[in-house]
Amino acid sequence: MLAVALAAQFMALLDAFIVNVAAPTIQSELHASGAGLQLVIAGYTITYAVLLITGARLGDRLGHRRVYLFGLAVFTVASLACGLARGTGELIAFRLLQGAGSAVLIPQVLSLIQRNFAGEARVKALGAYSAVLATGAAAGQVLGGVLVSADLLGTGWRPVFLVNVPVGVVLLALAFRVLPRDDAAALAAGRARGLDLPGLVLLGAAVSLFTVPLVLGQQEGWPLWSWLSLAAAVLFFTLFCAYESRLARRGGAPLIAPRLLRSPGMGLAVFRVAAVMAVNAGFLFVVTLHVQGGLGYSALRAGLTFAPSAVVFGAVGLTWRRWPQPLQRALIPGGFALAAVATAAVGLLLRDGGDGGLWLYAALVGVGAGLSLGFGPTLTRALATVRAEDAADASGLLATVTQLGQLTGVACFGALFLHRLESAGAPGAYSSSDALLVCAYALASVAALGAVSGLVRLRR
Repeated sequence: MLAVALAAQFMALLDAFIVNVAAPTIQSELHASGAGLQLVIAGYTITYAVLLITGARLGDRLGHRRVYLFGLAVFTVASLACGLARGTGELIAFRLLQGAGSAVLIPQVLSLIQRNFAGEARVKALGAYSAVLATGAAAGQVLGGVLVSADLLGTGWRPVFLVNVPVGVVLLALAFRVLPRDDAAALAAGRARGLDLPGLVLLGAAVSLFTVPLVLGQQEGWPLWSWLSLAAAVLFFTLFCAYESRLARRGGAPLIAPRLLRSPGMGLAVFRVAAVMAVNAGFLFVVTLHVQGGLGYSALRAGLTFAPSAVVFGAVGLTWRRWPQPLQRALIPGGFALAAVATAAVGLLLRDGGDGGLWLYAALVGVGAGLSLGFGPTLTRALATVRAEDAADASGLLATVTQLGQLTGVACFGALFLHRLESAGAPGAYSSSDALLVCAYALASVAALGAVSGLVRLRR
């Protein structure tokens, strides 16, 4: 059951990044405009981020197994449609649908783990979950580079979408057989809570207003509408919090249970998860810009550059529980500190247009290990105190924080990189490496904040 659930999640997460390295080929073959190409890449992310909380609550009401199967089916059909798209408009529409399928599918995975595993088995399952969650980004870069460079049967960019179809069909058949039937009592309790439509509308508006300018603002030069949208996002989020608090005081069923936010460590967990995802996504983005734009790497070589980080992230996520007990309390601050040192080291190794040599791969291993230690133990310890009936809320909350952290990292560090590059005037490996070094120091600063947060001791 766990293998099937995580395989589908990995495939869905992969698609948020696999299209990045295929973007030049898509633009060339479909004659896409700059705005059209942005929406091909960003459309998936927008619907995915906006609908995550809704997907989590639908699983609570309709059954996690049923909603998981539905989301996987939508994602698979949309992938086929993307691979067969004849124009930019079709591809954008099907990417939006693909993101919606992911938003319905992914929250069910954590809910299935929370409801079907206990004790040490749950800890192991969460370790596998965290490893899959954050390796999808790097793996997407690698696989995208491989598929685009292979140009299978002259199909160019299309295999980055079509590869999902046979995998999705097999997973649907397996999931139908191995996923447990939804418990009638749990379904009744979920339906009794209601859907909280006003809360969904307010939160959906807040996430939409926050997501769209982050995704499109950099390419558009941060126009006035992007800043107004971000300001409106703050307003809608404030209204959402006020409405949810009032609903809880009146005995209603808020979209996110207040007791979930009061769970020991949940607030710090939200911050740390956001920090890990921002550093991870920002690092992948700016290093990709540097090695492809500044150093002239091919899509395949650029993708394979991140393989050490992805492999180590996954390996550490699966094994940290077996490390010596005296080390356990230091894993989170130590992991963030290691990530801070390693990201700064990558910037220093690639300065002056160099390729970093073998030391670069050692630094990439440090980035993967450090971020994994900051993420895995945080997620496991936070969810250890979550009630089974709050599993859907926890799934939606942490999945949304994960996605918003990635978006923020790409937007902020991408903007810093491009601004620094433009300020340098003459493009080239030297200017690009200077921009990367500045970003590396900024990434290290965020990781250092995570290390400080890891030193906070909670009262039991």
